[in-house]
Amino acid sequence: MSSQETFKITTETGRLDKVLSNLMADESRSQLKEAIDKGNVTVNGNLTKPKYPVQPGDEVVITIPDPVALDLEPENIPLDIVYEDDDVIVVNKHAGMVVHPSPGHPDHTLVNALLYHSPLSTINGTYRPGIVHRIDKDTSGLLMVAKNDNAHRSLAAQLKNKTNLREYIALVHGVIKQDEGTIDAPLGRSPKDRKRQAIVADGRHAVTHFKVLERYLNYTLISCWLETGRTHQIRVHMKSIGHPLAGDPLYGPRKTINGSGQFLHAKKLGFKHPVTGKQLVFEALLPDDFERVLRRLREQTPGLH
Repeated sequence: MSSQETFKITTETGRLDKVLSNLMADESRSQLKEAIDKGNVTVNGNLTKPKYPVQPGDEVVITIPDPVALDLEPENIPLDIVYEDDDVIVVNKHAGMVVHPSPGHPDHTLVNALLYHSPLSTINGTYRPGIVHRIDKDTSGLLMVAKNDNAHRSLAAQLKNKTNLREYIALVHGVIKQDEGTIDAPLGRSPKDRKRQAIVADGRHAVTHFKVLERYLNYTLISCWLETGRTHQIRVHMKSIGHPLAGDPLYGPRKTINGSGQFLHAKKLGFKHPVTGKQLVFEALLPDDFERVLRRLREQTPGLH
């Protein structure tokens, strides 16, 4: 089942394949060049070539076909399953586990473990079966997984319509003065580093809401709610306001708190059951190493003992 993305260019210029790779972090430049060559990309309604010089005002539409299948092997890897029935699985992913296979991570992923445990939906092709949404490798917490295609369509529609609940807990550098806030800034691939995301004028719409939970001497604990689910969204948005995540090897400062990566946890997940329509809400406790760091920060902060 192919998907379609539309981009209205406002400031980005340059080769079409390069501009698209900046806007679409999950696709490589070679994949996008192939999509253009195969006629899956139009500019202002016309087929074009990878080297087409994109100009402000151009409307670029890309049709993304199902990904090429990888040879996936079910693996007997322990799973922390919070909820399961005939249609959905809610799993508490541990930090350090990649969600689905890719050329750089062909096995030992959450998908490999899920395939050993249960049949999964096929809508996302054979290398992302069951996966409705993702969290980063070093982010822990809750994910909803579809066991069949009907469930997948329902859960994906809830994400698109912003009717589901996704709350994260994050530890960030610095003391945030305001009690709550909203960051509304478009995200795309960084023009300076392809491994990073950045706020770019022609990026994809991204909105993060946050609320302060606790303040420490040099750090702040916050909860975040997502309206959108862009790659590295919380990490880039919080850095953009001067409060990068603690432990973040990609967007944080060199001097930070050591851990298994960024201190970010998908704490709460809510959605309507795809068959019964019942509202389901799940919560996952913070990982032990996250809790240990918070205890130490509380001990070091006057008034929080």
